[in-house]
Amino acid sequence: MKKTNAARLLDKAKIRYDLVEYTVDEADLSAVHVAESLGQNIDQVFKTLVLRGKSTGIFVAIIPGGAEVNLKKAAKVSGNKSAEMVLMKELLQLTGYIRGACSPVGMKKHYPVYIHKTCMDFEFIFVSAGIRGQQLKVNPDDLISYIRAIVCDLI
Repeated sequence: MKKTNAARLLDKAKIRYDLVEYTVDEADLSAVHVAESLGQNIDQVFKTLVLRGKSTGIFVAIIPGGAEVNLKKAAKVSGNKSAEMVLMKELLQLTGYIRGACSPVGMKKHYPVYIHKTCMDFEFIFVSAGIRGQQLKVNPDDLISYIRAIVCDLI
């Protein structure tokens, strides 16, 4: 399995992780499909969403795969009056990643990052490794420290 840029960055930071492959379904890029393919609890498979706050600009929300981000909560924790998802066509330019493969590790620029508090309920969680078909299995404390995320309620 070829290492992704996100995996190489974790290697450089000496953060333990496992690179886990899953079968990609181009018709279903959902975190639910990823969890089913991995045989994992959907609550442990987190998706990385990129939002735009009215006041502060771009920020990242990492939430459990089966959940929907609460835009009001995301706006509030990020210091905004309102927030919205960025347009799909903006994702690659902003992050360096495409839909279905947006990793919180190794984005083009460091944006403020917020992760849903339930990540702390698990010894490890899964996040995208930066390409479709690969996930990083990582300890949430290690991930939070590396990406400088704020743990909060986002759903």
